[in-house]
Amino acid sequence: MNKASLTAICLVLLLSSVCWAKPNGSKNKKPKQVVPAIECDVRAGKINLPEFIVKCPAHCKETKQQVYGTGVFASISSICNAAIHNGVITNTGGKVIVRKMAGQNVYKGSNSNGVRSLSLPKWRESFVVSVGKPKKGVIYPSTLDYVPSRPTYVKASQKESKSPPVTTALPLTTSPEPTTTMTPEPTTTTTTTAPPTTASTTTAPPPPPTTTKARAAVHKVRDAGSSHPYLASVASAGPRQSQNAQGKSFSQVFRGTSYPNRFPQRAGTGLRRQDTGSAIRRQPSSPVGPGFPRRDWPPPSFPHPDWYPGARRPTDVSYAAPDSGYTWSETDTPEVAAWDHRPDISEYERWFYNFGPYLPRNTDSDGNRKAPLDNTHTRVEPVDAWRPEANLYESGFNVREQEPVPRAPEPVSQGDPNCKVDLVFLMDGSWSIGKRRFKIQKDFLSEVAVAINVGLAGPMMGIIQYGDDPVTEISLKSYSSSREVKPAIDKIVQKGGLSNVGKALSYINKQYFSDANGNRGGASNVAVVLVDGWPTDKVEEASRLARESGINIFFVTIEGPDDNEKQNLVEANFVDKAVCRTNGFFSLPVTSWFSLRKAVQPLVKRVCDTDRLVCSKTCLNANDIAFVIDGSSSVGTSNFRTVLQFVANVTREFEISDTDTRVGAVQYTYEQRLEFAFGQYNNKAELLNAIKRINYWSGGTSTGAAITYAADQLFSKSKPNKRKIMIVITDGRSYDDVRAPALAVHRQGVIAYSIGIAWAAQDELEYIATDPDKEHSFFVDEFDNLYKFVPKIIHNICQEFNSQPRN
Repeated sequence: MNKASLTAICLVLLLSSVCWAKPNGSKNKKPKQVVPAIECDVRAGKINLPEFIVKCPAHCKETKQQVYGTGVFASISSICNAAIHNGVITNTGGKVIVRKMAGQNVYKGSNSNGVRSLSLPKWRESFVVSVGKPKKGVIYPSTLDYVPSRPTYVKASQKESKSPPVTTALPLTTSPEPTTTMTPEPTTTTTTTAPPTTASTTTAPPPPPTTTKARAAVHKVRDAGSSHPYLASVASAGPRQSQNAQGKSFSQVFRGTSYPNRFPQRAGTGLRRQDTGSAIRRQPSSPVGPGFPRRDWPPPSFPHPDWYPGARRPTDVSYAAPDSGYTWSETDTPEVAAWDHRPDISEYERWFYNFGPYLPRNTDSDGNRKAPLDNTHTRVEPVDAWRPEANLYESGFNVREQEPVPRAPEPVSQGDPNCKVDLVFLMDGSWSIGKRRFKIQKDFLSEVAVAINVGLAGPMMGIIQYGDDPVTEISLKSYSSSREVKPAIDKIVQKGGLSNVGKALSYINKQYFSDANGNRGGASNVAVVLVDGWPTDKVEEASRLARESGINIFFVTIEGPDDNEKQNLVEANFVDKAVCRTNGFFSLPVTSWFSLRKAVQPLVKRVCDTDRLVCSKTCLNANDIAFVIDGSSSVGTSNFRTVLQFVANVTREFEISDTDTRVGAVQYTYEQRLEFAFGQYNNKAELLNAIKRINYWSGGTSTGAAITYAADQLFSKSKPNKRKIMIVITDGRSYDDVRAPALAVHRQGVIAYSIGIAWAAQDELEYIATDPDKEHSFFVDEFDNLYKFVPKIIHNICQEFNSQPRN
């Protein structure tokens, strides 16, 4: 009985323990969302992620970081202040989800939740913000990938400063031999999600005395010193490749990268007789040149002939080549084979590579190489007994087969500096064109690429193929010479579809002419549309938006519609509605595909005539703007600062430089003072700082005299190709007459805007403003409402500019 009860008790305990026991890891823990923290000034465009979550700190509203847009914000906006403006978070901070999207043509400014956003005519990238609560199952990145502002280099001294000294490491030399061991360096790992933490540091045991330490950065890219995005992208790739190259030999570093081997393999020169009077081994002073890569494989195990000179020493080699930005040095190691002793080839192949076409060259007595001779023939020379290097014991002739003369690298074409344009061709890929005419079109583009002389200092060329939808075949930064563009054109394959030219023009306006695609900013934007017959969609609206963005549109119509076919057109007079100007300069009709080749030179001449590319001038880069600011006693110090903020907000919308928009300012009371003249500040940041530094004057109000003063001091020095704009800001009635001075500046072609505040006289505002008054005269009750007129003024300036005659 006792035994049975004990057995039952044991079974009960066993079963209960099995039921209550919870196996380790039976339930998979859900990954926890780690939210990286950012500062108030971080902009969405600086984070290289399409969608991410961040945590904003408190009190970002006080930093007054700028925001552009409402609902949809330009990527140059502060993430945190955009979230406060949108009501996603409060000024106490919080989590925000950011999602990137395409750029917009217009960003409207507004005042919401204590954050004032500014308007922006156009930007390349946008983003939207939402409450920082990820959907179920969605995990956002826990670290942020920031876009580097400039290329940085990894220096050995910087890395060594972070690691404790290792007594067994020798000074920096080249990549070690395969028999050496590397000394791992301690690494410190930090993330943006939490306070910096230091990972556990491990140090390898002391290596043998012959240990060498690999150079910290074997491969380093020199900064190209150019603002072109193509060069900037190459330069910024350097640091990442240098880190991946650590601890590798020279050939391993460059294998698999986009950079070719610096020392190309020397072509075989054949077997050659040796002079007994000269040494076979190269002397230390003998230059080798950039033709012999060093191979650090162990010496061969097979026996050498008696005449074999032995392995070449590292001290015998001098890589005398121009500095190209890559740095390394040689280490004085035991003798190794100088040629290609690869472990994966047979003994015969190894012998052939060592003693066949790669036999060491003969040298002069002074250690210098002789002048290279004909590399395609064998030359026979009689022995000259008076030459110190001649061999007196040989027969009467010395037969030498000279090695090939190393070819100097071809200079990279910089292009025609008199034709600095960013040029894109919209080639017709529709089915109506056929394969034969598509080939003619590619040949035409190849000839244009050669004639225009593509180069970094001249024109850059890209190609878009359109059918149902446009496709980028070649971006502006893809190739930097005509020689590279031609084979790329040959590889283009016809896409087919309709001839949707309007959709292609919208594509170049919104996406193609961007910094990411290589748009240089300082070069005129030109689009040449090649169309077979006529488009299958409307082009007028897309062309207008492209022109207003500064794109010069040319049309080359091949076999255009005749009188009987015009009834089939989707849009009549589509060429005149699309081109930059209707004076015939921007349109080039071609009667037949077989005569398209004759249009190469006329087209190149037109697109390179930058003085006539008038559509490069837009409402934002073709003005001389004078601010006439009331500094009377009724304004007050606080309100005067509000007026200056309004001036800065208007100025910020324009492209500021000596060749773009220029800004001047006059402050007045009874007297007048020139704060700064046109062209005095040709940088937007400097100009905004100058506006901020204007000191409040205080006094009476003589608006008429101030207008005359602005005409004499500013508009008399205006450039003839600039639109003259005057913006008068006043808070009261003038003590003098404003009619005569205002009429005088109107006759000089000045477009005048008047902005009245509080006690300003409505009749004087209308006298000052250009007709029609309602579009050039504004009135507000309080200084704090001035910001509302920034988008209205910008809109009116651009509308007037774009409504100018196009003939």
